[in-house]
Amino acid sequence: MLRVRPLTLDAVGDVTFGEQVGPAVEEHGGAYPWTGVAGTLRAADITVGNLETSISTRGTALAKQYTFRGPPQALPAMSRLAGFDVLTLANNHAGDYGPEALMDTVRFVRAAGIKPIGAGANDLLARRPAVVEAGGLRIAFLGYSDVNPPGFPATRWTPGTARADTDAITADVRAARSRADVVVCFFHWGVELQPDPDSRQRQLADTCLDAGAQVVLGAHPHVLGPVTRPGRRTLVAWTLGNFVFPSSGDPARTAILEVRLDAAGVRGYRLVPVHIDGFRPVLAGR
Repeated sequence: MLRVRPLTLDAVGDVTFGEQVGPAVEEHGGAYPWTGVAGTLRAADITVGNLETSISTRGTALAKQYTFRGPPQALPAMSRLAGFDVLTLANNHAGDYGPEALMDTVRFVRAAGIKPIGAGANDLLARRPAVVEAGGLRIAFLGYSDVNPPGFPATRWTPGTARADTDAITADVRAARSRADVVVCFFHWGVELQPDPDSRQRQLADTCLDAGAQVVLGAHPHVLGPVTRPGRRTLVAWTLGNFVFPSSGDPARTAILEVRLDAAGVRGYRLVPVHIDGFRPVLAGR
């Protein structure tokens, strides 16, 4: 007999190994960014976040204002120490060093024992869900970006990230729902430093929920935003803010979102307050 129990999903926002983070990891080791929060994240049944960086030693920085790249040795501690199970690569930095480096990122994430979503060798693979089994439940994760620098979105023939197209999202969520108990969509969307959703974000969230998703997560604004409950068993976290990311002021005040799930969807949630010290997240009050 298969026993099903409620489970906890932990979700966090932006993680980069660009800027000063990569050199610190090379000097102090992959565990260095995570020591203040690893125990909390690892205690969840499933942990997901937004990997907003290229992980590669190849490629050339694109002509854009900010480009992020980090060392492969940064990733194993995310799985082993911090307990990450899924990372979305659908954002405006995973392709900063070109398609070869993007595909390196996909491979390095997998090699670390983490499932990547939102990027791949073509658009179909970028849109493919990652399915994680825990507590007798199957949880499907999909990742999309609505912030797309030129050349980032995948096509039928080229690598890239999954564009937030409403028709594709509807088809993807319905297909994932047919093989999973719960569907989680993770978006890169919104306006930087704006915590409240705009009409485009609401349209994309409604698209997911109407197609059968129960959880919608967001990132990109770099500040923590509201969590809403559109239905009795659904949840939208409009922006999870920064997490491992150089931060000060409002962007340094963030949280771990803990969502309680069962076969019918969301049972409840709480936000665990976190303060970012430089770029290292620490549980608030510690």
